[in-house]
Formats: sequence, structure tokens, C-alpha cells
Amino acid sequence: MSNTGFLFSCAALVINGLILLGVVSGRSALPINLLVGAMQVVFPTVMLIQANGDPALTLSAAPAYLFGFTYLYVAFNEITGASGEGLGWFSLFVTVAAIFFSVMKFIDHSPTYGVLWLGWGFLWFLFYLMLARGQQSIERTAGWLTLLLGVFTVGIPGVLELAGVFPDTVGVAWLAFATILVITLFSFALGRLKQQTPVEPSELTTDQTAEEYIHTSRQ
Repeated sequence: MSNTGFLFSCAALVINGLILLGVVSGRSALPINLLVGAMQVVFPTVMLIQANGDPALTLSAAPAYLFGFTYLYVAFNEITGASGEGLGWFSLFVTVAAIFFSVMKFIDHSPTYGVLWLGWGFLWFLFYLMLARGQQSIERTAGWLTLLLGVFTVGIPGVLELAGVFPDTVGVAWLAFATILVITLFSFALGRLKQQTPVEPSELTTDQTAEEYIHTSRQ
């Protein structure tokens, strides 16, 4: 994925995270998902054509499709009103592919990206659980994780790559691992927070007085 692709993916992930958190509507996120999805399908295709079968260039360009098709799939579901099961199973494929790309990065002596791919694979695995397996209880967790990983594992590396100062070393890889671990724990903690929903007066039983209702709602 190119440096520019990193920055646009950061924006797409943050906005999709806000969708899962109920802050942004899926309809309003259509432009960013269509734009970034198209970018990360068209540009890698051009790179693959120009690669002429070069394994290194192919490995560099191919992973962008995973992000691109995800964004396009989200946009397609929003436009058509389709259920999310298909996207969920596609997310499982992305998870497996992410593990493969992680291993390839470690073999290629690129440990930081090896760690980042593991983090992205875990995120897409949550999408699989949520959409394909119906585990809606992790929706807010996935929302926070999408938003935070978008900033810290896509946006910041993208800026550093553009500046030409991204240090792909073992030390930075450990820092990336620690960051992803903290973000994951933080996201699960936030996802488990239950928002108190006030009881509507219509939900009162005929035997429950106003005083009992106030006492119950304060507990």
C-alpha cells in the first residue's frame, strides 16, 4: 500500500469506526468508502501491470486490495441495503491473508509491518465475528478498535513514510506491538461500558408509582 493510500485508509477507518460507534451514519460515509475503495483497487492494478511479474512489486501492491474491497463492500451494503454476512466472511479471508502478509514481512526483514499486519488481521477477525457470526455485542469494541488502529497503525506510519523517516526496526516493531496491545485492551474496556438507557414513562407498570420509578432509575 502506498503512502498516500495509508493516509486515505486512515480517514476511511476512522469514519467507519465512527459508524460502528453510532456517531456517523453509513449513508454519510458513502463518499469516503467509494473514493478510498476505488483508489485502492485501481492504483494497485496499475502497479501490478507495471510490475511485469516482479515478486517484490507484486507483494507490495497486492495487499491494498484487501482494504479497497472492504471499503467498496461496505459502500455496496449501504447502497443496496444488503446484510453484512458476506462482508463478514470476506473479513475472515482478509484475516487469513493478513497473517500471510505478516509472515512475508517478517521473512523480508520488515518486522514493524509484520506486527502491523497482525493488528489489522485481528481487527478484520472482529468484523468476521460481528457480521458473519452475529456477535453484535462487540460492535462498540470493533468501532473503537477501528478508529484507534486507523490513527496509530495506518495514519501515523503513513505520515512517517511520506516524510521518509519511518524506522522499520526491531525496536519499533516492539513499540508497535505494545501500542496495538494497549489499543486493543482500551477498546475492549470502552466497548464493555454500558450506557444507561432511561426508562420511558410508558414502560411503567400500573402498580409502579412515580416514586418507585425514580428510586429504580437511580440504582
